[in-house]
Amino acid sequence: MTKRVAVIGAGPSGLAQLRAFQSARNNGAEIPEIVCYEKQADWGGLWNYSWRTGLDEYGEPVHGSMYRYLWSNGPKEGLEFADYSFEEHFGKQIASYPPRAVLFDYIKGRVEKAGVRDWIRFRTPVRNVSYDDASGKFSVTAHDLINDKKSTEEFDNVVVATGHFSTPNVPTFDGLDRFNGRVLHAHDFRDAVEFKGKDILIIGTSYSAEDIGSQCWKYGCKSVTVSHRTAAMGYDWPDNWQEVPLLQKVEGNTCTFKDGTIKDVDAIILCTGYQHHFPFMTDDLLLKTANRLATADLYKGVAFVNNPGLFYLGMQDQWYTFNMFDAQAWWARDVMMGRIELPDKAAMIADVKDREDREDSNEDDYACIRYQGDYVKELIAETDYPSFDVDGANEAFFQWKKHKKKNIMTFRDNCYKSVITGSMAPVHHTPWKDAMDDTIESYLKN
Repeated sequence: MTKRVAVIGAGPSGLAQLRAFQSARNNGAEIPEIVCYEKQADWGGLWNYSWRTGLDEYGEPVHGSMYRYLWSNGPKEGLEFADYSFEEHFGKQIASYPPRAVLFDYIKGRVEKAGVRDWIRFRTPVRNVSYDDASGKFSVTAHDLINDKKSTEEFDNVVVATGHFSTPNVPTFDGLDRFNGRVLHAHDFRDAVEFKGKDILIIGTSYSAEDIGSQCWKYGCKSVTVSHRTAAMGYDWPDNWQEVPLLQKVEGNTCTFKDGTIKDVDAIILCTGYQHHFPFMTDDLLLKTANRLATADLYKGVAFVNNPGLFYLGMQDQWYTFNMFDAQAWWARDVMMGRIELPDKAAMIADVKDREDREDSNEDDYACIRYQGDYVKELIAETDYPSFDVDGANEAFFQWKKHKKKNIMTFRDNCYKSVITGSMAPVHHTPWKDAMDDTIESYLKN
């Protein structure tokens, strides 16, 4: 096969694409030449932890939003690879909420077994992707940072797998420029210990707001105030938490909120989300979408309707993660290899509209989980990705939500059944609030 495929990013989505092609080759198929571009020094995407914020040593924006002591905020049973279980990797079943180092090890284990590292050009960010109608080829310009050289190559297909949790969405508030404490976005949060003994204000009600606040509480902050724009998270928070309406102004260290509440704080952490940001794509190839389950302009949530030789992986808001990226990668692979034929543009646009309408009709989070579970089922049914009990994974998510509602600070102490092996996860040896050591060595102790 003379086709060439560029994969941009070697995080979970990009690695899923490499694994998909490697799986086809293992099954006797002739696959395209694969070139994966990764701007970090190692694979794993956001699961790489770096102390750096802002710019790296080459002047590149730091990709990672990962912080020390992060533990999975959803059950591992909802993200387990169908072709590589946690038990296969660790040689035993492990508890349901692993810390970052454990999940990073698991992600690496599958691609190390697959032997695809040679397909990746590390420390090589992509600078430009364009398409030529006459040749039907994509041109990809990349920058080898180590040797400081740029080069351009042609490809038949491009897969964008750079994620959408790296470019912060940063609002401003009156007086923030004169605040006497520390202001940072969740993207630059690294260590909860920094805020020990401090009064912190968190803006936002996303998962990062919930988790960064919980981390700071766990590691000894004095108080947590969470400011919401539309509605409070409403969990049964510890005594030193309060939820207030949106911040209106800052004077010195004093914050005033929409209901007139006043609070003095030492630090303000903006948990205000991220942008879908692809500065390397020409305008005609650029995905513009809100953070939602039904992404704009992507047929089957994957193929770019304006140029279906281009694929975007993992661009949805997410309940499902690793296994959904797999489902997308296997499906994209089969389109690129001619196993799946795409319909005409009108049909692809109609598919996008239908997905948006169905998402908009979801009444609650449980319906949204089923919606995304059905999406995973749909893609798997069209490829040879191993089928797994998606309804069982849905059930793990349902139980997770109930456990969070019951006690937001103990939900990680619960355990669930693997939908891949059928075995029940053990209870972790230490309750989450007391487990200060997040190393893989500490976690895997019996």
